Amino acid sequence: MWLVENWFIVVAILAVAMVVAIAIYRFYGLPSAKQIETIKEWLLYACIEAEKALGNGTGQLKLRYVYDLFITRFPAVARMISFTVFSGWVDVALEEMRIMLTQNKAIREVVRGDVA
Repeated sequence: MWLVENWFIVVAILAVAMVVAIAIYRFYGLPSAKQIETIKEWLLYACIEAEKALGNGTGQLKLRYVYDLFITRFPAVARMISFTVFSGWVDVALEEMRIMLTQNKAIREVVRGDVA
């Protein structure tokens, strides 16, 4: 009889238990440090591909292009991390790419098609 009269308490307890279970699942499902390092290395490649495909000065479009590649390549991780974190990782990869382009003539030639 108590269960019938107080069904909403049981539902509330179940809802809280579900939220806690989801939080624990997400925490343990986060990528490890090695996985994150692999993703960051792959992001450098994706940024170079975006630069090659879209050219210089296409920031937001390039970010979207890399994000689409990321979702395709790492769908499980894409669900676990926020876009803000992803965007920060891309910013780091873009800085590394810019350094590579200024220091390495062969990479600059492949990406931009010039040797300046």
